[in-house]
Amino acid sequence: MSSSTVSHPVDFEPSLLDENVYSSRRYRTTIDVVTLVSICVVLLYVLPGTLIVPNLTYAGRPALLLALLMFAWWCLARLSPRLLLVGPQPIRWFLGLYLIANLLSYIAGLLRGLPTQEANAQNFAMLQLFEFLGAALIVADGIQNWDRLNRLLRIMVYSAGFMAVVGILQATLKLDVSEYFVIPGLEVKGGLVGFGTRGDEGQFRIAGTTTHYIEFSAVVAMMVPFAIHVARFAETRFQRRFAALCGFLLAISNPMSISRTGIVALGLALAIMVPIWSWRLRYTFMYMGVAAVAAIMVVKPGVLGTLKAMFLNVGVDPSIEGRTNDYALVGHFFDQRPWLGRGPRTLLADPVRDTILDNQWLYTLVTGGIIGVVVLLVLHIAAITLAVIALRRSKREEDRHLCVALISAQAIAIVVGGTFDSLYYTTFAITLALFIGMCGTVWRFTHPARTVRTATTRRT
Repeated sequence: MSSSTVSHPVDFEPSLLDENVYSSRRYRTTIDVVTLVSICVVLLYVLPGTLIVPNLTYAGRPALLLALLMFAWWCLARLSPRLLLVGPQPIRWFLGLYLIANLLSYIAGLLRGLPTQEANAQNFAMLQLFEFLGAALIVADGIQNWDRLNRLLRIMVYSAGFMAVVGILQATLKLDVSEYFVIPGLEVKGGLVGFGTRGDEGQFRIAGTTTHYIEFSAVVAMMVPFAIHVARFAETRFQRRFAALCGFLLAISNPMSISRTGIVALGLALAIMVPIWSWRLRYTFMYMGVAAVAAIMVVKPGVLGTLKAMFLNVGVDPSIEGRTNDYALVGHFFDQRPWLGRGPRTLLADPVRDTILDNQWLYTLVTGGIIGVVVLLVLHIAAITLAVIALRRSKREEDRHLCVALISAQAIAIVVGGTFDSLYYTTFAITLALFIGMCGTVWRFTHPARTVRTATTRRT
């Protein structure tokens, strides 16, 4: 029997509403934070990333507009004296620091004078930043209890499983099936980046419902530990089996993207997760891994050979050469503005040289300067630190497993930031924001002070 079949003891603690007024921590309204975030997740993973509200940019994806609404909701909750959350939440300070660093870079861009295209790109970057903050803050402060957090995780895993199915269909049919998911009232903007063949055997790089095959591979790799978590600890047998199926689909769709980033990310996730597993679980996962390799060989022959060639031929790969050739460009722009950079997202693709800086850390160095890079790294480290603190406080195996999964998500984000401009892609960015918020959530849930452990109104 899963440990989740018995409700978490913390969920039965009283929640302070006002002086001498308490409520059940398990009480929920018709639409609470988890309901809204779950809708955002479904829109993020199920609808194609190219589907936007008419006349808007990629920041106009329905999921992102909902994330922007969540940022407004969080701000209103903080401004109202009756809704202000009790107790500290460290992740707020680091997200605030991230906001300040981006605002300083934004001002620096304005002061140097921007052409129209760069000014529009900078405004787009700030809009996406508020969407990122909305997802992270509302999750960190607004989830009431462990039960609602586990429900959100299930929704994320199931939705990611759907995205994996779309990717597998793309790989087998060599057709972008996501183009048939158009909803009346929305419009398609652009197409899948890199959707096509790679390797001598003409293997298709697939992107699922994301906009780029590398983004797809990184997101599914990040979700695998959480699929394993739900498969182990969900309440019902159906939920556990369905999550296991989703995890299996995520694992086999990852190499079908034909991306080194995805393989490295998946390997890193497993390297972090395996040490906390029992030997029985390790053997089970090993058998599942063999089954996944066999499934890939049957469904998409030649994929494993193409991946092997990609890793063995790194020294002569044009994509690697293109990345290293951009280092001189990075040095040129960095020397001009080392501290605050050129301004968020103002380094645009060169229409002549087709220059795209496929490295989030270098891109942040150019557009946000040294301060931007340091603050972004500090945000990742802060999230990991909160998850580690929660891990040490936790006594239940389920809670400890979730904390390690959250640590793996941040480690993946740090590593894949060196292989593509990860925060440019909105599915990956919002997924990362949700996991950053969850690091704050588990820190709050495991805090020794009862008034800190849950979302509640201000004490008068």
